[in-house]
Amino acid sequence: MLTDKIIEIAAYTLPSLITGGVAYYLFESYFKNEEKRRSFLLMKNTQKDALPLKLQAYERMSIFLERINPAKLLVRVAPFSADKNHYEAFIIEHIEQEYEHNLAQQIYITDDCWNVILTAKNTIIQNVRKTAKRDDITTADSLRETILIQLVEQESPTTIALAYLKKEVGQMI
Repeated sequence: MLTDKIIEIAAYTLPSLITGGVAYYLFESYFKNEEKRRSFLLMKNTQKDALPLKLQAYERMSIFLERINPAKLLVRVAPFSADKNHYEAFIIEHIEQEYEHNLAQQIYITDDCWNVILTAKNTIIQNVRKTAKRDDITTADSLRETILIQLVEQESPTTIALAYLKKEVGQMI
């Protein structure tokens, strides 16, 4: 009689436990799926709002690269005296001012892209300094002319950085 009662209790309990386990598994799966869905929708909405800001940052950085491109910078910024050292400092000051004006854009740009832009800026400054130290260059106009001639012979660092920036924006869109 005792074994009959145990079998009867097991007959009722076992299906209940199995049903409870299946229900728990299904509810757990459903809630995880809902959490992932909500997270995805939130991320999608956030990216929808952030994309214009990111694109604007990339636009600002492309303008920055165009403005510090030596071919355009040297045409736009004429020497105010014949002293090559003053002109060198003036050019570098212009580049640094442009950089400081766009410094906040690094928040929206990837680290790799920012490093490429920073490298382009530093390379231009280094080339200007190196060219200004040459003994055969005595005036601001000759410094300007020599830098422009060098650009004809080799690709500008801003061109390389701009190509990288365009590639990154293409991947983002």
